[in-house]
Amino acid sequence: MTRLSVEMLAADPVEPITSAGHAQLGIAVLAGIAVIVLLITKFRLHAFLALTIGSLALGAFAGAPLDKAITSFSAGLGSTVAGVGVLIALGAILGKLLADSGGADQIVDTILAKAGGRSMPWAMVLIASVIGLPLFFEVGIVLLIPVVLMVAKRGNYSLMRIGIPALAGLSVMHGLIPPHPGPLVAIDAVKANLGVTLALGILVAIPTVIIAGPVFSKYAARWVDVPAPEKMIPQRASEDLEKRPGFGVTIATVMLPVVLMLAKALVDIVIDDPENIVQRVFDVIGSPLIALLAAVLVAIFTLGRAAGFTKDRISSTVEKSLGPIAGILLIVGAGGGFKQTLIDSGVGQMILDISKDWSIPALLLAWLIAVAIRLATGSATVATISAAGLVAPLAADMSTAHASLLVLAIGAGSLFFSHVNDAGFWLVKEYFGLSVGQTIKTWSVMETIISVVAGALVLLLSLVI
Repeated sequence: MTRLSVEMLAADPVEPITSAGHAQLGIAVLAGIAVIVLLITKFRLHAFLALTIGSLALGAFAGAPLDKAITSFSAGLGSTVAGVGVLIALGAILGKLLADSGGADQIVDTILAKAGGRSMPWAMVLIASVIGLPLFFEVGIVLLIPVVLMVAKRGNYSLMRIGIPALAGLSVMHGLIPPHPGPLVAIDAVKANLGVTLALGILVAIPTVIIAGPVFSKYAARWVDVPAPEKMIPQRASEDLEKRPGFGVTIATVMLPVVLMLAKALVDIVIDDPENIVQRVFDVIGSPLIALLAAVLVAIFTLGRAAGFTKDRISSTVEKSLGPIAGILLIVGAGGGFKQTLIDSGVGQMILDISKDWSIPALLLAWLIAVAIRLATGSATVATISAAGLVAPLAADMSTAHASLLVLAIGAGSLFFSHVNDAGFWLVKEYFGLSVGQTIKTWSVMETIISVVAGALVLLLSLVI
């Protein structure tokens, strides 16, 4: 086997790789991903360690000097954490303030008070989508489970009729909408515009969540008719509070970063003059860092102080929000290292060269790669990061809109058929008191519907924009 040159490892290869190089790199990619899958599924190793070892294995199988593979991995880890680490931290703080202040409960109670009967599944999907914007998927589930169980019990609804829309809202936000870690990392990898991705993501998310949520829940309720398990109803955050923030101000706080980032994208399209003072102002206030930082600072007053939190309580809430995201940051960082190892080894260029001879669209290829890694590893975040690294070179000649659609295609593929190797699968199973078979017929099918519908919508959009 011919060893890869130092130049090929240090940067994206300039010269096309030979057929022998393609074969070697193809084997290296399969071997590297196989190592990651085996370590996660068979040996139950943490995804951070699995990605780190898999990256080094990829370099070794590609015939690269180990010190160069280490350099590539470290550089990728550093740049990824630098690019999205602060955003993930700010999102976690905003989510924690929303949950602990009772703001999330206020949104839930206000919407439920105005809903009833047939509109309840639609109310649940609306609640989950709004709350899911600043919250990580797992946090959103823990926050919404008491609501789902109580609504199902008090209103005598099928648990699936209420639960599936809530899960769909959270899952779609998690896979398609920044500032969630997966979309952020994919945007960083393919150099997409965050505002445009956010706008197109919302456009794709709305019909997707309707089909996978309220519509599919009708069938899920027929397939799996189970009562709400009372033992799983935990205490709500606001039960210990004397007061909580109002509905309007809570919604405004949650939507602030979204509005700022969308405003920047709109100004960029309308003005398109880097020297224009208005565009320069919106480039600052609409950047993800400033938008999320502004939302956090506003939330301290509109959520924290409105709930009667002292300065010490607010400080404690912020501190507690950062601990749980350590694992997420490490996984995202290691995924970035794996992505950079793929690129520096020439794998991205290999896919670019090979795909030129295929009739398969780049967006469909990205979706299929994400689906394969999702099925193998069970992690939507790992699937997103790995797929983004593999298809990043395809975005080089794409328009701004199509680069954003590439991100969404990856995100859609990363949600495909959650099963027994996904932590979310077991979380849903235990909270809803389901069997493995029942969880597959409801949760797994719902995730597949989200993936297929969102993927199809992305392909349709690519034909018209």
